[in-house]
Parts: sequence; structure tokens; C-alpha cells
Amino acid sequence: MAVRNTRRARAARRRSKRVAASGSDLTDEQWFRILEAWGCCAYCGADGTGLQKDCVLPISRGGRYTLDNVVPACRSCNASKSNDEVTSWMRRRRMDEPAFLGRWVAVMTTLREPYDQDL
Repeated sequence: MAVRNTRRARAARRRSKRVAASGSDLTDEQWFRILEAWGCCAYCGADGTGLQKDCVLPISRGGRYTLDNVVPACRSCNASKSNDEVTSWMRRRRMDEPAFLGRWVAVMTTLREPYDQDL
């Protein structure tokens, strides 16, 4: 079988290498806890199926798939945000940035508690 050499395939391979090299350590259990804690798209509040993992600090800017850096995002928000910083992206889209940041801190504090007790 021939290896696809389209621009999209090359970009997907490069992204896979960046993700693997970033030291991402998000487990399935942590992802399901994040989904449960947020319950909807972290950015626009869209409810329902199809929520995707989105890095608040994009992988291309040094972020990783970790408990502190991943939020659920609907397909529209995830594609729109791309590799932008979350604050500038939210300002450009005229979204409620302070509300997101406040909720993000609250959710992360709740999610970290079981791991902080293990230390």
C-alpha cells in the first residue's frame, strides 16, 4: 500500500511526531473526568456529543495533552481556535473570556484534588 503524500497526510505525520515528543500524559480516565466536570464545550457552552480534546496552550506553542491543559471543545470552536492563544482567540470572537478563565481555574482545582492528595 502506498503511503499518502498529500499535504494533509504530511501535516498529520508532523503533528503526530510533535504530540509524541511533547510528553503528553493525559489518560482516558482523566479525559472522562474533564468531560464530566465541564459537561459542555468549554468555550461556547455547546452541549451534546462530539466534544474534542483541545489544548488551551496549543502543542505548536509548547502545550501538551495534560490534565491542566486540556478542555472539551465542540468541533466548531476547536477548528476555529486552531493554534491560537485562547485569550486572543476569545477576544477576537467576542466571547466571555473572564468567565471561561474563572471556570477553567475552578474546574482544574477540582480535578487536581485527588492527585494532590496522593503526594
